[in-house]
Amino acid sequence: EERGLAAIQVLQSEGLNPVFEQLDICSEESVAKFCDTIKSKYGGIDILCNNAGIAYKNASTAPLLEKAEVTNETNLLATIKVTDALLPLMKEGGKMCQLASFLGILNRSFPNQNNPIRRRLLDPSLTVDGLLDIYKEYIEAIKGDDYTLFKRDSAYSISKCFLITHTRIIGRAMQNNPKKLIVNCCCPGWVDTDLTSHRGTLTIDQGAVTPVLVCTLPQEAGSGQFYREKKIFDWENNRFLS
Repeated sequence: EERGLAAIQVLQSEGLNPVFEQLDICSEESVAKFCDTIKSKYGGIDILCNNAGIAYKNASTAPLLEKAEVTNETNLLATIKVTDALLPLMKEGGKMCQLASFLGILNRSFPNQNNPIRRRLLDPSLTVDGLLDIYKEYIEAIKGDDYTLFKRDSAYSISKCFLITHTRIIGRAMQNNPKKLIVNCCCPGWVDTDLTSHRGTLTIDQGAVTPVLVCTLPQEAGSGQFYREKKIFDWENNRFLS
């Protein structure tokens, strides 16, 4: 809360008029309270940007299982839950952007074309429940010290790979949505923040460019895409499409 209020003061000094509402996406109580606030004070959501995320530092000596579970609790599981809670509050024509990462591209986490996990992630019939099954298999693989299908010590990149997959799943569901919602995700770039230990080369404003683009896409842009550097990026084949 303290950091949120401090951010508000900075934005106000720039002539903006933001409002701070506290939300811990890992707390069901906090999510429920936030939803009630959105409904009572604002009547719904025009733009939703899922920006919550964590990462262990490269030098961390935490157990691999802890890294995987804690990282995915925020970056995947809680994000799915808060999305489920907030999507019904989206107004007609609303836009949703999930903050993923270039580290989440498929070829980084699953470079082997014959890896059955890769094939399942690409399956257009994959559901959120199916994605959660894959996550559970990932955790069991770490417990068994079996890295046949999953890379060792790759919690952050896999969490973002799963998040991009989640976006694709929701995007398919949006095709016939009566509210005409659009849902996409993006990589903001290597930004100078606490998450990157301030080694990023982009300023906060520069890092906001692609997310703002995704949050303001026209209806015809469609859903389920991954954007990087203001362009659609082919998550599967590692290349720009536009």
